[in-house]
Amino acid sequence: MATGRPVAGTMDEALMVFTKSNEFYDDSRGWKSTGGGLSSVASVTTDANNMGGLFVRKLCGAAGLAVHSQKIVPLLFQPSNAHFVLGHFNPMLYVAALGNISLALLHYSYLPDLEAAGAGDLVKIIMSMLVFEALVMLLYCASATISARKLIGKISVSPDGAKKAKSVVNRVVMRTVGIVSGVIAVIAGRDLLCPGQIIPIIPRDDIYLEWTNAFVHSPPPNSPEAEDHSLEAPFYLGDKYVSHVMALHVLITCAFKVTSSFLIRTGFKNEGEIKANMIWKVQSIGDW
Repeated sequence: MATGRPVAGTMDEALMVFTKSNEFYDDSRGWKSTGGGLSSVASVTTDANNMGGLFVRKLCGAAGLAVHSQKIVPLLFQPSNAHFVLGHFNPMLYVAALGNISLALLHYSYLPDLEAAGAGDLVKIIMSMLVFEALVMLLYCASATISARKLIGKISVSPDGAKKAKSVVNRVVMRTVGIVSGVIAVIAGRDLLCPGQIIPIIPRDDIYLEWTNAFVHSPPPNSPEAEDHSLEAPFYLGDKYVSHVMALHVLITCAFKVTSSFLIRTGFKNEGEIKANMIWKVQSIGDW
């Protein structure tokens, strides 16, 4: 909501400068200033206003909210039929822990450059919190799994008989997630692993990459873009960092949806629907 505004002192200000997000924050006109909010989105994109860069930063924030809200909302607003001791929260927490570790590793890969920019201390704090949270979630999942086995035991017959225990929770949702999130995962995976590489089957993909400055911070080797931007690419390392963080957050949201749609099974007592619903509710809001 306020792209480029530091909220954690000098460490955060250094991170804003490293990612060049401070260029989108302007409060010089008082209450009339855009302040990096949605009003800073211009109707026409130019090289000067860098709307593609603003899009990446806004999407990074939105995807980050969707990822971390997925961990917070089900815990604060626990469904009446969801129980920790029965392992209903385990699938969500497993994916969240894997996402935390992935984010920590991504931040660690940029740590030397972040330290050189003066933002290393803030990122170290973020990494420590992500790893600690992941360890807590994994330890809880392990204890919940042991408790659930003691309470439930082996059940061989479904009480209602409406669905087989090994069937997916909802086939319509599974197909929708497979199509929509599959496409999104391909694009986000490219932005994370092979930024700047054009995917020929995606219409106007080259325009998207140029608009989001991917050709500038990650020009493909042996390409016209490499000849034009290879020398200035190191100066756009902050843009590449933001792009990678955004792509990873989007991939984590896709992992939540794929897990709930493809991997969770109905179960003998319909516990699969309980597990999937707590993911679907948050992710549906995140998609909006």
